[in-house]
Amino acid sequence: MSDALLEPGTGLTMPEDSHEPYDVLVIGAGPTGLACAIDAQNAGFRVVLVEKGCLCNSLYNYPAHMTFFTTPELLEIGNIPFPSPNQKPSRNEALQYYRQVAAHYKLDVRQYHRVEQVTGSDGSFVVHTKDRFGRTGTLHTRKLVVATGYYDLPNYLNIPGENLSKVMHYYDDPHPYAGLDVLVIGGKNSAAIAALELWRHGARVTLVHRGPDIHRHVKYWIKPDIENRIKNGEVTAYFDSQVAEITLDTVRIQAPEGPVILRNDFVFALVGYHPDFTFIESLGVRSEGPDRLPICDPESLESNVPGIYLAGVIVAGKRTNEIFIENGRFHGKQIATDLAAKKTTGPLFAS
Repeated sequence: MSDALLEPGTGLTMPEDSHEPYDVLVIGAGPTGLACAIDAQNAGFRVVLVEKGCLCNSLYNYPAHMTFFTTPELLEIGNIPFPSPNQKPSRNEALQYYRQVAAHYKLDVRQYHRVEQVTGSDGSFVVHTKDRFGRTGTLHTRKLVVATGYYDLPNYLNIPGENLSKVMHYYDDPHPYAGLDVLVIGGKNSAAIAALELWRHGARVTLVHRGPDIHRHVKYWIKPDIENRIKNGEVTAYFDSQVAEITLDTVRIQAPEGPVILRNDFVFALVGYHPDFTFIESLGVRSEGPDRLPICDPESLESNVPGIYLAGVIVAGKRTNEIFIENGRFHGKQIATDLAAKKTTGPLFAS
């Protein structure tokens, strides 16, 4: 059994390193990656997904009590209804839903396998992987879909003290910070939500944002809440300001009135995330402009590298606020349509 994997939903084992090529290999098993695999599988292709963490790894790492900003039907994939009694479903509901969808379609998901390198070319790619124990393997595929998201790579401030253990780039749960001095850096949804939850659970919260006020894109039911907390003095805020240094017990802020030093126990630097441009470019995919938009056909989503398709938020480069589950879930249909057309007109799917 050590040399085999359990195929989801079947109870059957299959070789981990099969040299019989797959038709499509999807890198990333988040909602968009799952949707791509389902659409390709429904079109008659043999599909495998490779995920460096667990199924829907980014979703799993969202705050434990998070609720979505959208309704259940806009998160649906594979024509499977998302049953939820809530107008805005929770993270746990979404994880359960996507688990059930993956099981329903019997998707072959290789969890905890990181893609280290891709060699070969259109019709004959070799995907080199490494599991969580450092064991290497290869998977062979004719076509490749990259749906790696962006949540795994936080934007860094590059300031002294950012590497201290008290500094975090992800917010999870407010309980450990009750009664403590907590600094939240950022002015968008993640920062506003964290500041509110931390304050409501007993933390002394200071918010620092380089902009003049809370960002206009903060959700309409969150923005007045955080603004009222600031107005009432329940959350201290420094706008048009930046954190200059973090020490074990303090933070130094550069504010309009000059330097400010604050007592501090923990820092949440919630200033956004970005796609893995290094990996994408290692595949030969080129990008353009200051937003590093990857080159791909807007209809088929095939990149400048023949046989490599892009899906989800990475299509928008640095503009990560343009693509969400709600619209990224349709990328699979675009890709599957193009793959089906190529199957009838070209030799690259021949056995």
